[in-house]
Formats: sequence, structure tokens, C-alpha cells
Amino acid sequence: MSETLSFTLDGTEVEARADETIWQVAQRCGTAIPHLCHKDAPGYRSDGNCRACMVEIDGERVLAASCIRKPAPGMVVKTGSDRAVKARQMVFELLAADMPERAEAPDADADFWIWSDRVGVAGSRYASRYAQTGDDAAAQGIDRATRYDASHPAIAVNLDACIACGLCERACREVQMNDVIGMGYRGGSARPIFDLSDPMGASTCVACGECVQACPTGALLEKSVMDGAARHKTLAADRTVDTLCPFCGVGCQTTVHVKDDKIIKVDGRNGPANENRLCVKGRFGFDYVHHPHRLTKPLVRRDDAPKDGQTMMDPANPYEVFREATWEEALERAAGGLRQILDQSGGSALAGFGSAKGSNEEAYLFQKLVRQGFGTNNVDHCTRLCHASSVAALMEGVGSGAVSAPFMAANDADCIIVIGARPTQNHPVAATYLKQAAKRGAALIVMDPRGQNLMRHATHGLRFKPGTDVAMLNAMLHVIIEERLYDEQYIQANVDGFEALREKVRDFSPEAMAEVCGIDAATLREVARLYATSPRSIIFWGMGVSQHVHGTDNSRCLIALALITGQIGRPGTGLHPLRGQNNVQGASDAGLIPMVFPDYKSVEDPEIRAAYEDAWGRTLDPKSGLTVVEIMDAIHAGEIRGMYIMGENPAMSDPDQIHARAALAKLDHLVVQDIFLTETAWHADVVLPASAHAEKLGTYTNTNRQVQLGRPAIPLPGAARQDWELIAEIANRLGLDWSYSHIGEVYEEMRERMPSLDNISWDRVVTEGCVTYPAESPDAPGSEIIFAQGFPTPSGKARIVPADLLPPDEVPDATFPLVLTTGRMLEHWHTGAMTRRSAALDALEPEPIAAMNPFEIRRQGFTAGESVTVTTRRGAITATLRADRDVADGMVFVPFCFFEAPANRLTNPQLDPYGKIPEFKFCAARVSQYRPDQANAAG
Repeated sequence: MSETLSFTLDGTEVEARADETIWQVAQRCGTAIPHLCHKDAPGYRSDGNCRACMVEIDGERVLAASCIRKPAPGMVVKTGSDRAVKARQMVFELLAADMPERAEAPDADADFWIWSDRVGVAGSRYASRYAQTGDDAAAQGIDRATRYDASHPAIAVNLDACIACGLCERACREVQMNDVIGMGYRGGSARPIFDLSDPMGASTCVACGECVQACPTGALLEKSVMDGAARHKTLAADRTVDTLCPFCGVGCQTTVHVKDDKIIKVDGRNGPANENRLCVKGRFGFDYVHHPHRLTKPLVRRDDAPKDGQTMMDPANPYEVFREATWEEALERAAGGLRQILDQSGGSALAGFGSAKGSNEEAYLFQKLVRQGFGTNNVDHCTRLCHASSVAALMEGVGSGAVSAPFMAANDADCIIVIGARPTQNHPVAATYLKQAAKRGAALIVMDPRGQNLMRHATHGLRFKPGTDVAMLNAMLHVIIEERLYDEQYIQANVDGFEALREKVRDFSPEAMAEVCGIDAATLREVARLYATSPRSIIFWGMGVSQHVHGTDNSRCLIALALITGQIGRPGTGLHPLRGQNNVQGASDAGLIPMVFPDYKSVEDPEIRAAYEDAWGRTLDPKSGLTVVEIMDAIHAGEIRGMYIMGENPAMSDPDQIHARAALAKLDHLVVQDIFLTETAWHADVVLPASAHAEKLGTYTNTNRQVQLGRPAIPLPGAARQDWELIAEIANRLGLDWSYSHIGEVYEEMRERMPSLDNISWDRVVTEGCVTYPAESPDAPGSEIIFAQGFPTPSGKARIVPADLLPPDEVPDATFPLVLTTGRMLEHWHTGAMTRRSAALDALEPEPIAAMNPFEIRRQGFTAGESVTVTTRRGAITATLRADRDVADGMVFVPFCFFEAPANRLTNPQLDPYGKIPEFKFCAARVSQYRPDQANAAG
């Protein structure tokens, strides 16, 4: 709000906006007012219940709570009057009487005690009822045993320290919108309860930890800062570092608390993508960096070690297969083996997998090494396994693979479609914006063959038949065109291909498609009208759209929906494929793709290639390289003999895993650079111990196109080295003569080759911490919304490509009657190499599961909790059967993060012809009772 008013604060006339409280104005003016139930953070509603922030207002009989009181013109406010100060001191004394003494408090450095010191209260003159024990405590109805709850793996609850301020309830229900915590009981017995007063560990808590970060007393506390099992002694950090979360593509900013070079806890920071919020992985998944499995010395394969494709070794005891080596020996062996293959068979016999977990600079250097040093474009990374089809469709349709609007655009949207994505599990912080938009009144349409938590907030939940996305979306396009709900002026000015689309969808009426997709015609018409006629509509999608042989067609339909309705290029509108890993967007931008140089410039374009040849001083491969799955096929065909893999784990992430592991075992020379001895590293000839996210400096680009700076929080363990330095070492041993002295130099070279980073210098990123691309000038904020003035295509127009209805590659039959779909879990990430080594995360989800609908379980004659074998035409795994009503009848869901039951042993490697992405989301399967002779065998 722009209107302002004047009032007097502590004798000085100040200006206030009409929407500001006295507390906010005082803070802005540098006056500190105590506060406990109030939290100065986005999303928090002031409550005014603790009375710690009382101020005196001339002419008023009673004191006012400054966190909820707004100033009026001419008001005279005194924050330091004797009356206000004495009242605050009384509040702190009374609260202290209801708590253990500071020496016995769960967190002696909590906000309550810090403010107690500042207001001059060292203790309480009143008797503490929680100091009582035995019969005295029982007489006052105090059950000390039930007030301490350690049932949750990550969070301890100590209600002795609770002051019933309600912050935890607001954090859970209004900020994260998880609706787990409520305030139970009455009067002096009021306290937070979890669900229906369950122990926290038995509740539906998703462990986002927002309540912990909000709690002013330590009543809710991270177990990681507790000194062993002690309830009354906590660890204090000796330093903090502002950096980024290492997990999904949301790009949450964090503050890492470090003691004795070990991370003890992580808080959310007020970054543009997270506004202080974190999820369970970002807050509690940090301890993988300290796991005893960390690689700390270079390893080389023993001459007598077997190299078969299936047997996995114990990562805690690598010395049956590897021996330690000096860095000189390891690097010479690594580069020497690659050089030998290069000399004998040429660059086409080599390939490299980079990582979306690494920084932009590492991605740029890795693709440069493969292209300049190996002389091939056989370089790829995990985007091939998540959003390659989305990028293919976006490049074809709008000329850019980037999202057109950030997920915060949900704040401005009137209608939101979420399809093939499960944000509450895979992008929990982004999901908070969607849930809050729905609470505000926006229409939320969730489309997914499986049910999901977000449907609880949705106006429409469409559980369509697996693999029928095109049928459903073309039916919506049919309605929009048939009822002339499209934006004719926008189409004429900005879009090609509309007439071809009109002709294609003519036969896709909702009535004809209802039986195909399983959604009734009336609902299809309703959601099509809602999306088209809402003033501002936006679409989010995930790997449920992209990981199909028709994934590019699925994305083409979504692009067509936005283009024909003009729902793009304005606030609250757009297209947003949610990125799965922390730097998928940045690694793709940096050229870690076989068909393109940085910024998606074709390697087959002579002019573009000539510019790179001039810059890099080498003749470059004029042909597009092979993708992830194609590289594995080429190894089996004898065409690729050597690989360099940095931070990727294809032995777990590739489809048809038996085939992939056999390929890795067949290589003449494999170099793996990683932080753990992963399933892939087991096949290596040389293993190079590298840097974890918490140990490196560099930039990362999140799903919103926000380029952010990650800072090192802890030193490297043992002899481990920085990833970028190791890439440069390999390059120099191949004769490339690289001479970088700092990661900032790499960024600046990358920026020279990437117009998208114009006006975003290294110094600017270091200073500002986060800049969205594109930026129009060195001091201009980046553009969150793009395509407002047309599209980056030769014609300046977007292009619609109609999609046909194609079946999945493999459909259920009598032998394999179920549909297998795979994906992630809230608590684990990607192949589990990091999260399975986090104590809290692995405690929350410790064993492999196969989930089926309870009705399907009964129909098949199984019992939830028993071991079952899931089999496809490619292999079999054994997992614990879990009843899950979100899973559709006729379907089984298996997460791919458990090495004990690797889901990708089962998945279909058939590729989308455009994005070259495998069909992870659909293949035929059967489930049977476990028999030891079946487990983990070929199907």
C-alpha cells in the first residue's frame, strides 16, 4: 500500500505505511521491541497473545501489543516507558515460572532467554511448577513423562519449555499448510498437539521443521543440536554460513550452523524461492556429508578384483576391490586410460556423464572437457532422465527450455494446473505457494493417475488413466477451440500452427475421450473452460508428464493450451516444468547436453561451432552426441570403450538396470568422481574423491531461473579435492593447458559464451546472492516473467505442434497384468546416495517398499507389510508391500532410491523419439509373494 501516515515513536516523528504495525515501524527505525509469539518472517500472522511486545500509547488506559496494533495519525507511542518496561518484565517472569530454569532448559540460547537478558530478567520470583517432582507434581496434574516426546527421528518435543505462544501452530497450518499441529487443552494446560494428540513420531508430520525454526523457547528442537541423549544441554555453533540447499530444484537459501567443522543444524533463509521455509531434506538431510562412507582418498581397482555387472560390494569395506593411491598415480591412471582410448579409437569411443548436483561452473567445465579434450559430443546428465522431453517441446515451441514464470507466480494466478507432478513430495516448499493460492481462492486443478496430498487443497482432482495424458489434454483443447474460448488476437500476433491444431483435435471431443482417459466429459469441459476463461492461468508439470515415450507430445499439449489462450508472458500465467535436482536448469543451460553447446546452441550449426573452435582452439565434433541410454547401448555394441562420470549414478538411475550395469562392467576404462563409493563407482578403474555441496563455492540455477551462490560451510574431508579442480587436472593431462585459478574465472568464461547471463557478473552474484536471468542491465533486477514481448524464435512467434494419441510402449497383459510406475519419496532424493546416508531421513523411510491400493492388495490375496516380488520383463526386486490409497487400482508404485530393491532394474528403456527420455512411468508388471529364489532375478 502506498499511503502513509505520521505518528510519534519515542519522541521522534516517523512515517508509517497504512499496512504496518507499530512493531514493524519500530524495527525499521532501529528500535528493538521484545517479541515471542510474533515472528518477523513472510507468511506469519501476528497474534498478540504473549504480551511481550507491549508499548504505551498516550491517552489510552491499557498497554497495546505492538505486533498487532497499527499506528494512527498523530498517535504518540512510547516503547521504553517505565510502565511498558515493567509490564514486559512481568510477562517474562510469569512465563519463566512456567518453564525449567535456564540451566535446565532445552535450549539456553533460545529467543526467550536472549530477550530475557535484554529486558533484565534473570529468573522468576515465582515458584516454577515444573521444578516440582513426584507427589507435588502429580498433585498439580503434571505428568512429566508425557511432556517430553523423543518419538520423532529428527525433532524432540519438550513441553516443559512451551509457553503456548501458538507460533508452531501457525508455522504448520498457515505457512507450510500441513495441518498437523493444533493447540489442545485449555488455560494453563494449553499445549501443542499433533493430529489427535498423537506422539509426534506417530503423527502425519512431514518434518519440514518450520515449527522448530519458529519456536522461541526450544520446546521444539532439532535432535542434531542435542548433546547425545541429554535433554538440557545443546550444542552451540561457532560459525554460520549462508548458502543453498543441495537437493531439489526449488533452490532454497539456507543458513548452515557449524561447530568444530561439523554441521549441527540448518535453518531456512529469506530467499526469493523459499522465504525461510525448508522441507525435511533441506533441514534434516545435511549429515550425509559426515557419513563414514565418504571417500577421502583416491582409489584404483586391484588387478585381481572382479568387474561383473551385478554384484555390489560393501561401501564400508572397499579394499576387497580397490586400493588406495596417491593423487599423482590416480590422476595419471585416470587420464592415461582415457588418452589411450582416444589415441587408439578416437573421441567417438569416449563419453562423459556430468552432474546436475554440481555447480554451473563444474557443468560448463565438464562439457568443455568432453568436447575439447575428448573430441566428441557424447556428454549428458540426468536431465535426460527427467525433463528432456519437456525441454525438447519447449525449444521446438517457444525457443527456450527455461520456465516462463517462477513458481511464486502462483501468488498472482486465478487458475493453477498441476499435472504429472507431486510437489508436496518432490518440491515441498514450492507446494506451499500452491496451497496458499488455493486458500486465497485460486482454482487448483491437480491431474495425476495417483492420488496425492495436494488434491486435498484442490478444487478439481482428476485421476486419469495412466498414459492417457494426450487424450485428456487434447479433449481440453477441443473444448477451448469448439467453444471459441481461445484468444484470437494473441494467436494472430504470436502463434503459428493454430489451424493444424484445430484440425487435429477435431476428433478429440470430451465425450470421445472420456472412456480413454477415465475422466467424464462434463469435468473435462469444466476444467477446460476454467483454465481458458480465468484472467490468469498457469501450468506446472513434472516427470509424470515427461517420463513417457510420448513425453514430448504431453508437453506439446500443455504448450498449446497456454499459447491458444494467451496464458503466457503475464504475471500469474505461464509454463513451468518443475526441475528435480538442484541444478538441472543450470547444468542444461551450461551445455551438459549432447545436442547443444551452452545456451542450447546446436552443435551441428557451422557458425556456432566455428565460434567455439576459435575460442577453444580445437576442431570440434560436428555431429550430435549420444544420450544417456544410447551410450549404454553403444558400450554393448563395442562403440564406446571409456567413460568419465562425475557425480552421476547410472547404475541406479538408468532404466533396465541389468543392461546398464553390464555396460559399465564392459568398459575398458571407467573414471568415477564422487563423494561416495556409489553403485556406479563400484565398476570404476579409478575413483576420485570429490567435494560435497557443503564444501564448494559456485553458482546454481534453480527451477525459477534464479542464479544463486553456494558457499562452502565445512572443509573437505581427508585428501578429497574440489570437483572443478579435478576436471581441470584431467583436462591438462590430456594436453588442454587450462589455467584457472579461481571458480569465478570459470564463471566469467562461461558467461562470455552464454547470452542468458548477460549483466550477471560473478561479482554481482557474490554481492547479491541471487539474480534471475535474463537481466536487462547490470543493476536491473532479473525478469521473472519472460515471453511478454514475443518468443526467442527466428520469427518471434511460438509454434504449436499437434500431438497424436499414442499408447505406452508396453501395456499390461495376462502375464504382467499391472502397471508399474516409479518415482521419488518425500524423505529421499534421486538414487538415495545422499539421503540414505542421512540418519534422520533414513530413519523416516528405512526400507524399500512397493505400494498398492488396499483394494488391489485384497484382490491379489496379499497382506500389507509382507515381502513381495515385483517382476517385469527385465528383472525382479523384493520389497515390503505398503497399502496406499493414492495408488490406482491395477498399479504398483516403487520408489527408485533403494539400492536393496532398485526400481530401475524393472523399468522400460524405450525412448521418446524427440527427447530421448526413457519410459520410467509406465511398464507392465506383476506382483507375487516373495520367494527367495525369485528375488532380484531376471524377469
